Amino acid sequence: MAGNRRLRTVALVGIDGSGKTTQANRVAVVLADAGVPARYRQNAGGRAWFGHFARRVGRPDGPGLFGRRGMLLVESVLRWLAIARTSVRSAFGGDLAVMDRHAVCQYVSIRAHAGGRGERFARLAYGLFPAPDVTVLLAIDPRDAYARIEARGTDHESLSYLTAADAAYRSLPEAAGFLVVDAGGAPDEVTTAVLAALRPWLPPLTLPPDLDPTGPVTPVRTPE
Repeated sequence: MAGNRRLRTVALVGIDGSGKTTQANRVAVVLADAGVPARYRQNAGGRAWFGHFARRVGRPDGPGLFGRRGMLLVESVLRWLAIARTSVRSAFGGDLAVMDRHAVCQYVSIRAHAGGRGERFARLAYGLFPAPDVTVLLAIDPRDAYARIEARGTDHESLSYLTAADAAYRSLPEAAGFLVVDAGGAPDEVTTAVLAALRPWLPPLTLPPDLDPTGPVTPVRTPE
């Protein structure tokens, strides 16, 4: 229950283009500068990296290197290893882990890319890890997410995939426990909304009075 125990892990999840990496970084910085020992932790599956590599060697994307099922397997293994590392650090460290993605992101990838085939095995493997204390779903219209991805120009996702992934997040059995935050606004607005959503789980007086989640929130330093 909110406020009854120390918050150790927060996961930010959502479709590509929702701002997971940006917001996990920003939230970790704001909390750390407000006195809460918090660190950004990335649980990536390598799809973006392999996409870059594939294009350098003349392939369209990661599945062009490994095949669709092969890419899902590689992604699942790499994300499992990343979450294992984060879980160990969280268990033995004293900081709040603000995580960029978690296991549910892999379930969504499997549903959106392979119609759910293989999800049962993924759940067995990822079930070894404790669920985050709080999972924040950054909700955004797939069309807006598509526009963001195209604007940054470093990778590409089809609108049909983003739409399928959005539906997959909402269909997960875990979805009822997500804190849903509108991610369609400017970065400051989204950071403010995430902090407001997390406020019931933070210890009293952790944030200084001038860092009010109901007003603008701007990190005072960049993530390390």
